[in-house]
Amino acid sequence: MAIVPRHYEDLDVLHENTLPPRAYYVPASTAVDPGPRARERSDRLRLLNGRWAFSYHRSIHELTEPFWERDAPLEGMDRVTVPGTWQHQGYDRHQYTNIRYPIPLDPPLVPQDNPCAVHLRDFEHEADPDAPRTHLVFEGVDSCFYVWLNGCYIGYSQVSHATSEFDVTGVVEPGTNRLAVLVLKWCDGTYLEDQDKFRTSGIFRDVYLLSRPESALFDYSVTTALGPGAATVTVSAAFLGSPVPAALSLHDAEGALVATGSLAPVGVGDDGADVGDNGDDDAGNGAVVEPTHRAELTVADPRPWNPEDPYLYTLTISTDHEVITDRVGLREVDIADAVLRLNGRPLTLRGVNRHDSDPVTGPAVDLEHMERDLALMKRHNINAVRSSHYPNDPRFYQLCDEYGLVVMSEADVESHGTQARVLADPSWPSQVEHWNEPIADNPAWTEATLDRVRSCVVRERNRPCIISWSAGNECGYGCTFEAALAWMKQTDPTRVTHYESAYYRDSKRTYDYSNIDLYSRMYPSLEEVRDYLGSDPDKPFILVEYCHAMGNGPGDLEDYWQIILGDERACGGFVWEWCDHAVLAGTSPDGRPVYLYGGDHGEAVHDSNFCVDGLVSPDRVPHAGLLELKNVQRPARVVGYDQERGLVTVRNELDFTDLDQYASLSYELYRDGDVVESGPLELPGPVPPHTAVTLACAPEVPDAGRCHLVVTSRLRRAVPLLEAGHELGFDEIPLANADPRHRAVAALGPVAGCAGAAATVECSGSTAVEQDGCEVTLAGGDLAVVLDTRTGLPRSLRAGGRELLERPMELNIWRAPTDNDRHVREQWERAGYDRAAARATRVYSARSAGQEGTVSLHADISVAADALQPALGVRAVWTVTRTGELAVRLRAHTSAGFPGLPRFGLRLFLPEAMQKVAYYGLGPGESYVDKRRSCRHGEFTTTVAELAAELHRSCIRPQESGSRADCEYVTLSDGALELTAVGLRPFSFNASPYTQEELTRTAHNVELAQCGSTVLCLDGAMAGIGSASCGPELRPEYRVDGGALGLDLVLLPTLFSPVPAQHNEVN
Repeated sequence: MAIVPRHYEDLDVLHENTLPPRAYYVPASTAVDPGPRARERSDRLRLLNGRWAFSYHRSIHELTEPFWERDAPLEGMDRVTVPGTWQHQGYDRHQYTNIRYPIPLDPPLVPQDNPCAVHLRDFEHEADPDAPRTHLVFEGVDSCFYVWLNGCYIGYSQVSHATSEFDVTGVVEPGTNRLAVLVLKWCDGTYLEDQDKFRTSGIFRDVYLLSRPESALFDYSVTTALGPGAATVTVSAAFLGSPVPAALSLHDAEGALVATGSLAPVGVGDDGADVGDNGDDDAGNGAVVEPTHRAELTVADPRPWNPEDPYLYTLTISTDHEVITDRVGLREVDIADAVLRLNGRPLTLRGVNRHDSDPVTGPAVDLEHMERDLALMKRHNINAVRSSHYPNDPRFYQLCDEYGLVVMSEADVESHGTQARVLADPSWPSQVEHWNEPIADNPAWTEATLDRVRSCVVRERNRPCIISWSAGNECGYGCTFEAALAWMKQTDPTRVTHYESAYYRDSKRTYDYSNIDLYSRMYPSLEEVRDYLGSDPDKPFILVEYCHAMGNGPGDLEDYWQIILGDERACGGFVWEWCDHAVLAGTSPDGRPVYLYGGDHGEAVHDSNFCVDGLVSPDRVPHAGLLELKNVQRPARVVGYDQERGLVTVRNELDFTDLDQYASLSYELYRDGDVVESGPLELPGPVPPHTAVTLACAPEVPDAGRCHLVVTSRLRRAVPLLEAGHELGFDEIPLANADPRHRAVAALGPVAGCAGAAATVECSGSTAVEQDGCEVTLAGGDLAVVLDTRTGLPRSLRAGGRELLERPMELNIWRAPTDNDRHVREQWERAGYDRAAARATRVYSARSAGQEGTVSLHADISVAADALQPALGVRAVWTVTRTGELAVRLRAHTSAGFPGLPRFGLRLFLPEAMQKVAYYGLGPGESYVDKRRSCRHGEFTTTVAELAAELHRSCIRPQESGSRADCEYVTLSDGALELTAVGLRPFSFNASPYTQEELTRTAHNVELAQCGSTVLCLDGAMAGIGSASCGPELRPEYRVDGGALGLDLVLLPTLFSPVPAQHNEVN
């Protein structure tokens, strides 16, 4: 028998002796500056954070002694930090799951051997005669807990991410007090907390005492309405004890008084209810206290709050012996003609999904952590956050108020694992049909669901940043959500409601969807989005999760944003997700962080690295996907350029601000990576939101060279978290001229025409051809190329007597699968792409008929894996010139029935010492056909070591990454020997110390073993990235599929680069 009542698996006891939920605020004896740091300034709030005595038990049944007694010895107990989780402090073990429950699916029951931990804390207390009531507040405990003070039982509560408040006035004593908390790992609430996360336990948010007057304000809500020339601020309130006079004042951000008033009784309950009496019928069951008093304040000439101008007023509520201060943002949220609006204007959500996650402390994140996240978001043009999938720390919302981010606040409700039941018919339609039966459409769970929704809404309903309430995530749909959404709409009609999982409908009955305001989808195809918008919808469309950022991803952001920017009924969305989730397990011998994911902790049920799916690393280093998102969501976009007339058209994508007040524009003309002209682009005057302006921009384009016009926008004035001059984004426009070839290509002269020319066996000039068994040697100048007639590929490349190839050159069709390749990978491996080898079916060599001084070898090559027919047919032409260049011409066709290729090109194993890399192409970061908006064309230098470090930063699980697309040339050198590949048409390259086979088989980046060579991949085609790890399959236009494939290069060994050695350093 357990030492405590089994409330933890009793749906009739969600809380015991807790106060009703209320709005978050920090009381003080005098006015303090409100906001996220108010708790540090108040003399009425006493934090109990710090080192607590601790004992962990594998089972609740191990606890047999009354540990809560005030004289229980602390000696011999461990110590842990609160806030914190016990898994992150060396107890129990980590476990990551996405959908499946980590316990048997038998709601509401949990394992008999339920792990638990005792937390003990002694603290000193001194009664305040002006504030004699004492409340004990827990802001986050996972998953449920029992509380004792000085040996007296105080109560029980659950809902991990909700605030639990107890009135301990009659129990707390002057002097030393003993607080005892028993935390259980599992409870019936676990079935409603099946979010995609590491499963952690403990007191992970702040614990504190509040001193309150005998009678004081208990709860209040603030709503705002905007009218012509004025705004109305309505404050509705309920009292603790008896009502007391309450004076209200409202000041603007500059400190000027703009309105005053006082709370007056309204309706029934004028005499108030003593919500501090634990014997009250409403106490301890999560019921919401109805307001008994109200006041209206009128603000003349209001300055509305919006994410581009987060202007805040300060509300002060003064009662006897207590003052409460809070920020107020004047704004209205509504929907008109299926358009989501803020303050009467269409609102575009450039958002991300965000979990509380730190690699060292897990879900226990402090204020500095939150500020760092929001600062990074603002720097990358993010204006919205979905609190996936639970309410955040109250201070997070206050930061969003101040910094200008809108929030979809989501209740702590997810029963995703009920989808994973064993069914006679395991098909997806059958799963949808039965998903909601255990919980979502089970009346026994209605109160538990409502309780979580109430705690979410009531606590944060005064935050102007919150524009939408989400009833939860991925539970299916049924009576529990019908009730929760109806309560949401009735309680707070000033915001819009959301619940995506209502999309999954069964056939059992007709459901009520009338209280859902947004039509929400996760990971839809572009076609599905277009179909909805074309159906004359009555609700705004929102991408609540899209462009899954796992590993090397996402790759389709621009495609979605073309739709969003083209139709105001598509109000934007939230990329999944903000950060990689992983556990820091020290550092490798060379000092790199060692991150662990699902399955690395000995757990049987896990979802591997599906948690490593963010735009930033666990320690908040931006991935290429975040840079891509920033530029896709740039506030100023070039939507047209008339080169002949010298006119550029720029659209203001901001929602509330004239572009001329927000950004300054400039242009640069590049030729082959060099700036040849630049200047400002002056805006003629106001450019209202969602309108365009045409500006004169007529730089003198050179007659020759690859030319681009780059238009850059920078922040005109400082705003919260951003300095003036901060780069907001850029557009790059290709320009036409007489000879658009890069000068590296133009310098090749007649060499460019030799690849593939018809020829005969004789040599000409200083070229020669020799055959010895299976080897054919083509020689010209200082170059000797030995080709293997069995493969049709070079096995040796010698320049001036020095060997460049440490292994025979290979036709390359495999890449280490990205996380977004995880589904198509099965097709690739079934087709044998990972083990395919080349075989020459015909080889012949000849002297060029049209190019004197060249010699060529032609080869017909098949590419096949054992037991399978050839996947690919390739015709290769290798041509050596008398000046020592090797021209390469490859043409290929995939065989019928085979899936698209991962890539098509060549792989060279060069000496390891060839570390220096210079190239012209898209940079400075990685780029792919569908992931290139953060890059621009230029000349860049880097090293193979830095490219390897880039891989380590971007991918905890190794995979294809680091490709550079649309290149004209790449040079690798060791300071003495140099190999330059010049493209007769643009190509991609990747240089690495690792083979793609090593990347494929290795689970963690710190486990990678270098191969001892510099691996250079030269690709005529590379599949796009997409977001199919959790989303639609890669779009056809980004596949290496079907028709003819080609690669046209000239390899110049031992020669210096044909372009000046002045490049942009890659940071």
